Amino acid sequence: MKKNIVNRILIVCCLLVMVSCKARKKVITPIAPITTTISSPEVTNTVKIPTTPPDLTYLKNQLVIIKSHQVNFNTFSGRAGTKLDVNGNSNDVTLNIRISHDKKIWVSVTALLGIEVARALITPDSIKIINKLQGLYLKKPFSYIYQYASRQVNYKTIESLLVGNAMPEILTENTTIRSDMGNMSLTGNLQDLVYSLILGTNLRVTQFNLSNVAAGQALLVNNSSFIQASNRLVPSQIDILSTIGDKKIQANLRYNKVEFDQQLDFPFNIPERYAPAD
Repeated sequence: MKKNIVNRILIVCCLLVMVSCKARKKVITPIAPITTTISSPEVTNTVKIPTTPPDLTYLKNQLVIIKSHQVNFNTFSGRAGTKLDVNGNSNDVTLNIRISHDKKIWVSVTALLGIEVARALITPDSIKIINKLQGLYLKKPFSYIYQYASRQVNYKTIESLLVGNAMPEILTENTTIRSDMGNMSLTGNLQDLVYSLILGTNLRVTQFNLSNVAAGQALLVNNSSFIQASNRLVPSQIDILSTIGDKKIQANLRYNKVEFDQQLDFPFNIPERYAPAD
């Protein structure tokens, strides 16, 4: 594990929040009537999407259906083998992730032989990271991530990405919905963000994209190989690719254990001997 592990973990946290992109004009596409059947090897669930005219009532109906397929939970825990590549410099780690819905995200990072090298705690108000290899810590307000991400994203964005949900701010009447080869796409602007979201035949997020060609910025998140856990369908593979100019960052998460609504602890203490990271 390299000496700059704190910076790399911070990069992962910021990837989970998204890279900021400048706004461009929204292209309005008429909403086409949609009829589809939702099924998966793990879950059989038929969803009839109304074939009503493309008006506000129709849009509201679609949003209700989509929201009903988002993962609801009180707590989440998962273990993910993760490859992090920053401009071709790669590290393999294991992320142990715990979430208390709308309250906190706890991440323990282990390297070879199961040795914990870092720990992070993210709340709606703060970001804290400890580097156990070097005895360093980072303690910042949540707004610190805006050096890397748009101010229109928030704590809930991270939660959504980790469990394969759609960003809540996208599921509003300002989005444009259309069908595409059995999938459903949502497009639009979120203030200074331009987004494209694809839902698969099970109405779970399979792809999320932000881009600004002029600024040389792009973010692509792919979810695949969905698995069932406690009657919830979640992605077992989350692949994140971010490019900013000539910088390229990849994070590939592979969940091998997922649990919901278990009693969890979120231990996080900064030892007195630790020094603040630069």
